[in-house]
Amino acid sequence: MITKMKKLTFLVYHKEYETFLDQIRELGVVHIVEKQWGEMDDTLQQFMQKRALYKSMLQSMYNLAEKQPEETVNTELAIDALVKSYEDLQERIQDLNQQLPVVGKDIAQMEVWGNFDWTSVRRLEDAGWYVQFYTCPERDYDETWAEQYNTIIVKENGGHLYFVTVTPEPVGLDIEPLRLPSLSLSELNSKKAEMEEALLQTTAELKAFCKAHYRTFESGNEQLQGDIDLLKVKLNSEEMAEGAVVLLEGWIPEDQEADVKKLLDDSGVYYEIRKATKEDNAPIKLKNNAFVRMYEVLTKMYGMPDYAEFDPTPILAPFFSLFFAFCMGDAGYGLVLIIFGFILKKKLSKSLRGMMNLVITLGIFTAIFGAILGTFFGVSLFDVELPEGMKQFMIVGKIGETTYDKQMLLALIIGVIHISIAMTVKAIGETVRYGFKESLSAWGWLLLVVGFICTGGLSFFEVISKDVSTWAFIVIGGIAAIGIYLLNNIHRNVFVNIGAGVWDTYNMATGLMGDILSYIRLYALGLAGGMLGGVFNQLAFMVNDAAGPALGWLFCGLILLFGHSLNIAMSCLSAFVHPLRLTFVEYFKNSGYDGKGEAYKPFTVVKKQIN
Repeated sequence: MITKMKKLTFLVYHKEYETFLDQIRELGVVHIVEKQWGEMDDTLQQFMQKRALYKSMLQSMYNLAEKQPEETVNTELAIDALVKSYEDLQERIQDLNQQLPVVGKDIAQMEVWGNFDWTSVRRLEDAGWYVQFYTCPERDYDETWAEQYNTIIVKENGGHLYFVTVTPEPVGLDIEPLRLPSLSLSELNSKKAEMEEALLQTTAELKAFCKAHYRTFESGNEQLQGDIDLLKVKLNSEEMAEGAVVLLEGWIPEDQEADVKKLLDDSGVYYEIRKATKEDNAPIKLKNNAFVRMYEVLTKMYGMPDYAEFDPTPILAPFFSLFFAFCMGDAGYGLVLIIFGFILKKKLSKSLRGMMNLVITLGIFTAIFGAILGTFFGVSLFDVELPEGMKQFMIVGKIGETTYDKQMLLALIIGVIHISIAMTVKAIGETVRYGFKESLSAWGWLLLVVGFICTGGLSFFEVISKDVSTWAFIVIGGIAAIGIYLLNNIHRNVFVNIGAGVWDTYNMATGLMGDILSYIRLYALGLAGGMLGGVFNQLAFMVNDAAGPALGWLFCGLILLFGHSLNIAMSCLSAFVHPLRLTFVEYFKNSGYDGKGEAYKPFTVVKKQIN
């Protein structure tokens, strides 16, 4: 549900403004209304640029610290100095990484000529003999060069000749002489070894630096975030009475009103408090029980509701769990998720433990629903020896004498229920926001769809007679048609309403059927996962029979472990993505959910979050 909010308006004497901001910041419950009084000032712009830099550096430092930084915080160190040291180490590593390939290229060039001393070559030049280095294809080499220029072939490699000339003066061959590195091969190898050692030492130094100073840097980043929040609040303030007083607006949760009033009364600040209305763009704070709270992250992925909308999370939570379990479709995989969740819950950081609670919950749903679908690690439970009392709860096989699968029908029934709830939410939501008269079209479509489905179901199971169902269809259709075609907008001409109703009918006829058929993906994904698990089982035991008793069980176990691990990973991915699509597309579209609300973010002291 959405927490009720109240609007606060402050008038603060300018000399007391800084103290007042510190007080409400310490209280940490006031969401400041952001206004655009002008462009961002230079200080805030610099702080925002710093925060972007710090955020990137923190992520890199955390990874370099191997996700295990020391918990000590050195308040005497300046953050700018830490940034400079970090950047110097990174720059040195970057330079070494750039120089190593150059040295490697020089080594590759000198390896052809061997390890000679450049000092000897220079002594020959001082004595009047020029040594020049050449290479050319073997077919282009002229044998007369040996007599004319004292050529000495050093090496033949890949159809090319490498040779030198020793002459009293530079020669003028048709090919350009080579420009070799100024260091010998042994010197280049030594230089490369030194650079590699320097790279290892600098990298180790950087990792030690990140481990030792990550928390200090994190603390500085939190302080910077607090300064940014404070500057934003000041920019969102309006000076009045020639700067004598400052106007500030904000929102507080209704249950925090007493604490805020006490603070304001003690501070002597003039203020006004009023309830938020449907027209207000009040920030959204979700308030749900422990089960529903785990699924709030999915709602936030799409967007927070408007203040006048309903919180979709209480409906999203059970249906997403059901959809996930249907897509997984295997009780054994559900047990794996439960065990996996409990193990990681003990090892992961506090911020990620909530996600593990969600994994465990989804595992429980999968284990229960997988047992109902009759699959356990790819094995059909309906075909093994189990008590008949257990098998009667399993939904397997075909519907009577037809070729239709019971699980496929179950997926369609779930889709009909889900969309019917969405249409009900839309009708109620429009009534709350705009009034009953403005929502007659939504109520008409709800009556038509849900009424026809219920009447058809009762008639199919022979609860009511055909005559009663016929009259029920006529009455329901007639009443619904009034809202759909005549009263869909009471402020418009009736003929315009009829045209709009016909257009809505076209959209509903084409869209609604497609939406319902989309839920078959639940059945298809569950069936695919179960079949793939069964294939791995067959393959494993075929190898077991073929390999014999010695190696058979080893290979069988490896295939089962690899196969089911792969199947669980793929099933989890599809079981998350497709239920999310059914929620974000089919449900939200039919419930009229916009998700354009602003999240409640109180002005408070930034608190440290341990990773």
